[in-house]
Amino acid sequence: MPLPLPRPPALLKGLVAVVLAAAFAAQAVAALLPHVPLLLAATAVSLATEGALYRWQRGVLSLFAKSHADITVRHVLRDLLLVVALLRLGEQDRETVYAPLVAGLLAFYVLHCAIQAVSVLVRRTRTLPVVTRNIDASALRLSQAPSVLLRRPGHRLLVFGLPATAGLLASVPGDRPVYAAAGIALSLALALTGLGALLLRLLPGRRPAGEQEVLDWFDGWLAAYRPTVGLYFSGGASSAYQANMWLEPLAKLEGRPVIVLRERFMVQKIAATDIPIICLPKVSTLMRLEHSTLQVLIHPSNSGKTSQVLRIPTIKHTFVNHGESDKLSSCNPYAKAYDEVWVAGPAARERYALAEVGVEDKDVVETGRPQLDGVRPYAGPPAGAWTTVLYAPTWEGWDGNPGNTSVVEAGENLVRALLSDPGVRLLYKPHPLTGSVDPRAGAADLRIRELIRAANRERGEARPPAGADLAARAAELDRLTTSVFRAGADTVERMLVQSAPEPGRAAAVTRATAAWEEAYWASLPEGEHQVVTDARPALYSCFNVSDLLISDVSSVISDFLASGKPYAVANTSGLPEDAFRAAFPTVVAATVLTPDAAGVPDLLETVRHPEKDGLAEARAELKLRLLGPDEPSSQERFGEAVRALCAKARDHRARVAERLAAELPGQRTEAAVPTAPR
Repeated sequence: MPLPLPRPPALLKGLVAVVLAAAFAAQAVAALLPHVPLLLAATAVSLATEGALYRWQRGVLSLFAKSHADITVRHVLRDLLLVVALLRLGEQDRETVYAPLVAGLLAFYVLHCAIQAVSVLVRRTRTLPVVTRNIDASALRLSQAPSVLLRRPGHRLLVFGLPATAGLLASVPGDRPVYAAAGIALSLALALTGLGALLLRLLPGRRPAGEQEVLDWFDGWLAAYRPTVGLYFSGGASSAYQANMWLEPLAKLEGRPVIVLRERFMVQKIAATDIPIICLPKVSTLMRLEHSTLQVLIHPSNSGKTSQVLRIPTIKHTFVNHGESDKLSSCNPYAKAYDEVWVAGPAARERYALAEVGVEDKDVVETGRPQLDGVRPYAGPPAGAWTTVLYAPTWEGWDGNPGNTSVVEAGENLVRALLSDPGVRLLYKPHPLTGSVDPRAGAADLRIRELIRAANRERGEARPPAGADLAARAAELDRLTTSVFRAGADTVERMLVQSAPEPGRAAAVTRATAAWEEAYWASLPEGEHQVVTDARPALYSCFNVSDLLISDVSSVISDFLASGKPYAVANTSGLPEDAFRAAFPTVVAATVLTPDAAGVPDLLETVRHPEKDGLAEARAELKLRLLGPDEPSSQERFGEAVRALCAKARDHRARVAERLAAELPGQRTEAAVPTAPR
């Protein structure tokens, strides 16, 4: 059996590494011979390859660094070989002529090391214990970040060292050390200038506030803002959507909400919001919340750092999850660590009881799904020429269960069956993590996208350029939701740019989003299939323009039920249909599709002719079980749950204060347990 061919990126990385190694070998041979044309060519190729590495192949640089052949070693070797060539070309008694040049080179590399050391000190002064967004932190003496050249040793050495290398190279053909002297002098001047610029940033008045000063400022901000309810989130870069789905419900709450993060990079992953954001990377800083007025923290996901904040006794914690489904992850035993678990409807309450993971029924609160208040209800069969079908499969998950996602075994069959119907417009929205665990899922996803592109080509509808209205709506939405940073901005500079938002920005974002979505759907060619992978349009916007959902056992099903529209679930679990429905209650009101997609034509028929739809009543009953009643609204129930848990937090603080007062008569305890605002 032949071995598989290496992937193109691996071949490219290997080729670049071979070219650079060959250039150094040729340069060494040319310096020892000496051979001027070969030396010039090899050095030029070496420098060009270095530039290409920093522009397109950063991964190769890390491989070189792990082999102790980083940029500094390579640059020193390159210049050393040029010096050897000059010595070989010149007369023996002229070695003293080149001694000052060698000394100049050594001084340049000493300055390079000094700049790197000072840049580390500058970076430490700019690594604050608290990172903020939507908060005026100007009192911390925030400023723009130093130039990228001064912070990245690879870029700096290439740019600052280029004059010296070029001067040495120019001296080789005519044995003219004056060129080398000029180049080295210019490199020294650049290095000295850079070192001076960094040293100025270490002056007391030029650097940001120190750690204790920042912590004192943070305590003062907490005392002035007096937060009552917060969203706590920690996770990887691709998990930010789990927090973003709760931003709007949080913003609509009474009181003073706040978002608490643990990873610095996550500050920029949180979507546009006016809610103050604080990032507290260290546990010691996080513990300062204990003496704040914060009463409730809402948790949309579990993480390793969740246990750290659960140690704060003055705050009540509730788990809301980032979606509910019949998967085991929706009944994680970790949920028993929270004071309460908030679920959408009775089905989730029953799910926890059946799972027996330690969550007591008295701690489960039904709040609905406030995110779904904007999902439009069913308004009848497709009114136009097209039946819009949303295929939104989930990802393969961590456990390798073939029933997790339909993409691998059924995705292509489903898409082919849908595309074969001339009256279908397909919206394909894969899960962002598709292919992250199982390469087969990623490969199937790419094939599905190609099927959709081919179907659009066959329909032959020319795609008109985006209209002026859509462009204007997009520009306005970007202006409201996007912060513009310099290429080299660090967290301190971003804090400076993302200060307190303008009054009314949140309402303006809501209006601009609705206007953009309307313009976006109107701008698409009639009947054109879409692959939806960008942040816009959102999943719920896709719900509103769809007549049918095809998905897997996931939270997408529960959310789509808010519309009351028909839906289907692909059964790739290997279970018979009856057993599949029994195992997954969310499938009760669904059309179950086999991996061969044989049932797609009949499914489309029921969507177009509601009188043939025998599951409408079952969907209404399941919606009530999964999401709870329509009245009061989910947002109202969510707000009431927050108020009730805040009251429990205040009562707990009062009891603790009374107990401390009884145990320590005559001593002040107000500082230990502050009075929380109502």
